[in-house]
Amino acid sequence: MNWTCVPFAELGVQPLYDVLALRSEVFVVEQQCVFLDIDGLDPLTWHLLGHGDDDTLKAYARLIPPGLKAADALIGRVVTAPTARGGGTGRALMAEALAHCERLWPARAVTLHAQAHL
Repeated sequence: MNWTCVPFAELGVQPLYDVLALRSEVFVVEQQCVFLDIDGLDPLTWHLLGHGDDDTLKAYARLIPPGLKAADALIGRVVTAPTARGGGTGRALMAEALAHCERLWPARAVTLHAQAHL
């Protein structure tokens, strides 16, 4: 897995399209969780992308700076492509997300920001 963590301004059009497509495929279609994915936070956050050897997006997480939505840094929009599940990709994604949060915001608490099905 090849990992990249960039702010929104450095994301690029194709990577952004791939991120939005994966989030929609998993959250809206697969999990049937209808919500407004484009919530205005993406331009203010960091984006962690995991690409497979074939250069397709396999994993993604959005890293929200401390103070933007909560006092803690937040890891949200955590998603693994259906084709990449069962081999430790999700575990690797979370390890990378935590490492990048520590690098970006040293000594700050980090919280997983996840959806709740009611």
